[in-house]
Amino acid sequence: MRIADMTMNECLALLSEGHVARLACANAGKPYVVPVHYVLAGRRIYSFSMPGMKISWMRDNPQVCIQHDSIKDACNWRSVVVHGLYRELPDNGHAHAEHMKAWELLQRRPNWWEPGSCTPNDQAGGTKPIFYFIEIVDITGRRALEES
Repeated sequence: MRIADMTMNECLALLSEGHVARLACANAGKPYVVPVHYVLAGRRIYSFSMPGMKISWMRDNPQVCIQHDSIKDACNWRSVVVHGLYRELPDNGHAHAEHMKAWELLQRRPNWWEPGSCTPNDQAGGTKPIFYFIEIVDITGRRALEES
């Protein structure tokens, strides 16, 4: 087996095929990694979350990392790492159209509200989902190649 770098187009293609990735954020020197449902559109990775630690940390430090992979077996895999910036999409003012775009893109996927604990329509106690995108700053990828 040989490891090879992926091109930018290969990285974006892998991201567009997927729908669940791991999102890493950091605060006060502590890392935090969680699975998120996402949709890639252009150079933006759209997602949502209910309020919590992940959103608080990304508000404090918008520099985040997303990792997505496709693994068939030990000799057949691809992995992409994105460094980007968290951008919140409030449902008001100038961000409303982008907020609705995120909602529309995510709704095209089955069970898009998972791995969150509830659907955005289940607004317990008046809590509303927070839509956001990760602006891609840098993207790299690697893949395994079987040597013949």
